[in-house]
Amino acid sequence: MVFLAFGALALGVLCGRLGSGLAAVDVLLSSSDLILNLLMVSVGVGIGMQRGIVRKICQYHLKALVIPLGVTVGSILGGAACSLVTGYPLAEGVSIAGCMGWYSLGGVTIGALSGGVYGGVAFLSNLMREMLSFFCIPLLARYLGPAACIAAAGATSEDTTLPMMMKYTNEESVVLSVLNGATCSALVPVLISLSYQLLG
Repeated sequence: MVFLAFGALALGVLCGRLGSGLAAVDVLLSSSDLILNLLMVSVGVGIGMQRGIVRKICQYHLKALVIPLGVTVGSILGGAACSLVTGYPLAEGVSIAGCMGWYSLGGVTIGALSGGVYGGVAFLSNLMREMLSFFCIPLLARYLGPAACIAAAGATSEDTTLPMMMKYTNEESVVLSVLNGATCSALVPVLISLSYQLLG
């Protein structure tokens, strides 16, 4: 998955260097909204395929939302702090961190709103979050517990990093992981939109 993402990025850079005269590039650029909507549909399908998730969520009540709330608030505060360090505008810093690991959506959306540079930063930083969480989950599970694993994974805790959760945590944590990923994934477009409306 990681190699495919880097390969797609390298191919995109190559196509960009060759210019916008390529027919395939023009089609992709004109279809970015359609691609974005397809990504949102795929998230919904992933949530819908989780059998028994609604029943499990009802058992946890409001305490199941503590981790997604912490992940969201932590990401926003981290993005604000990073914007001060890097000199990026606050809206961009918060929206990039607000992607919470969802690099494909973040790269496309922020690229459309702020240009290719910030879109590239959003893609790479969130891809790095996914990669780091994937490799750090065994250590986090051993020394800090399952909640730390879920928080590190962010929006990816329901899909790409879920196998690691299943291997290194327990069944209850896996359910919370799916809930966290679904909640964070649903919040990402909202956070990006609010960042630009309120901070831009």
